[in-house]
Amino acid sequence: MEQQERYDVVIIGGAVMGASAAFWLTRMQPGLRVLVAERDTSFAQASTALSVASVRQQFTTAVNVEISRFGVGFIRDFRESLGVEAGVGSLGLRENGYLFLSHSAEGRTILEEVAAMQRAHGAATEVLAPEAVQTRFPWMQVEDITAGSFGSRDEGWFDNMGLLAGFRAAAKAQGAEFVTDRATGLTVEGGRVTAVTLEKRGTIACAAAINAAGTRAAEVCRWAGLDLAVEPRKRTVFVIDAPNARHPDAPLLVDAGYYLRPEHEHWITATVPQDDGPCDPDDFDPDLHLFEDVIWEQLYNRAPGFDAVKVVRHWVGHYAYNTLDQNAILGPHPELPNLFLMNGFSGHGLQQSPAVGRGIAEHLLTGGWQTIDLSDLSVARMLENRPFRERAVV
Repeated sequence: MEQQERYDVVIIGGAVMGASAAFWLTRMQPGLRVLVAERDTSFAQASTALSVASVRQQFTTAVNVEISRFGVGFIRDFRESLGVEAGVGSLGLRENGYLFLSHSAEGRTILEEVAAMQRAHGAATEVLAPEAVQTRFPWMQVEDITAGSFGSRDEGWFDNMGLLAGFRAAAKAQGAEFVTDRATGLTVEGGRVTAVTLEKRGTIACAAAINAAGTRAAEVCRWAGLDLAVEPRKRTVFVIDAPNARHPDAPLLVDAGYYLRPEHEHWITATVPQDDGPCDPDDFDPDLHLFEDVIWEQLYNRAPGFDAVKVVRHWVGHYAYNTLDQNAILGPHPELPNLFLMNGFSGHGLQQSPAVGRGIAEHLLTGGWQTIDLSDLSVARMLENRPFRERAVV
């Protein structure tokens, strides 16, 4: 009888979450047999590759601030963070900051309260009066705002694919195995996952499995008869040229209904469509009308330099959207304790991958959260319909 292949851990999904988990597992326990299965190693439709690749401290929940505090340090000193000779370089972190604008007295109060929490966890958030916003960014109109929350350090954007490549290279150097193969099923026996079935390689026995399948995470859970409130949501991103608005030191601006950040000589901008809802995981058709119908007028109202604008490029990415509370779903599933979830990041996964990969590895190897307590993001809250809401979803 042919001996069945067996690994200590099989990871379903090899983009940034799966690669981070593989890196941390093999770093923490050398010799651990880890297999990472990724259906498309071109990553052409992966959220990792299609991300706007930003990192911030300005979240409304303390655990997310802690996650990003670790993440930005890891990204800034990437080569040293990996700790292995994996041929990686700098991720080019550009710390222009984030600027969240409020448009009401209540909004200003919320920014002040949240900023105090962020500072208590080490962030450098400051809340600026409208006049101070205009002094710092004189190209902006501020008549309609009540305040701006600005992160003067530890916020910006970086090389998304460099982060993924570094995690993969370092994990491979530490012994993790990566295969291009599509997972098609889970074997469940006695309340545990005993194997993962791959399309080409067949059934792989395992002591534990990790669901890092991004927008397809709910499908993986359904293989085990479990529900997961994660669905793909389409986001069309525009690269625009505005010759009268050249502000390379601008922050990532989060305004009412859109965001904007500089990208070399151009800008990147996007909005959430009013009819936002689930899409097919294979639907990457752009909603091109959103720029002229929704975004452009708002840009012009915020800064007159956007009077002349041309869309030079666009792309479509998907959020792995957690419909309960737009926060990550992490850790072992109570009904299958050796199935670990790292899902539902709702657009924040790339920046959260260093800390989340470490946390999942710690929990899998030790039986609990260690460096950062991630229990607020547990699977249990989903089963109990107990939202832990993140209000700063961009």
